[in-house]
Amino acid sequence: MSRCSTRAAESFILAAKSFNVQVQPLDVLASKDIALAFQAATKARADAVLVLASAIVTDHRTEIANLAVKSRLPAIYGSSIWVNDGGLMSYGTSLVDLSRRAATYVDKILKGAKPADLPVEQPKKFEFIVNLKAAKQIGLTIPPNVLARADRVIR
Repeated sequence: MSRCSTRAAESFILAAKSFNVQVQPLDVLASKDIALAFQAATKARADAVLVLASAIVTDHRTEIANLAVKSRLPAIYGSSIWVNDGGLMSYGTSLVDLSRRAATYVDKILKGAKPADLPVEQPKKFEFIVNLKAAKQIGLTIPPNVLARADRVIR
């Protein structure tokens, strides 16, 4: 749930089509849209929710995680902060690794490097986190082979 004009949403919709997965984008442009989006997902009998990051949804991540549980909808997020706040699972770049890499850029700049001369890097480390508390709340059993692939499991 996020503004669907983003490249991430467009890429996701294209990828989902290749797997014959139907996607129903639900725009969340203001905080009032959050509950409406979950009502629409429930009414449409959605099987799951993918939450794409935006300022609005990130600011309301606990509310969104709680609505996902209340609606009994499995939800996946792009950052571990969501899972720490009650979300079911996340897969995305490691925030710890990004912070460490940012520190190396700060160090180079403080030593005289020009920011414009530094290369733009792609994320290198990704993490998959599962929250078994949230899974239990929605009545979902996470298969052992999925748990084995997780970088971290919240029990």
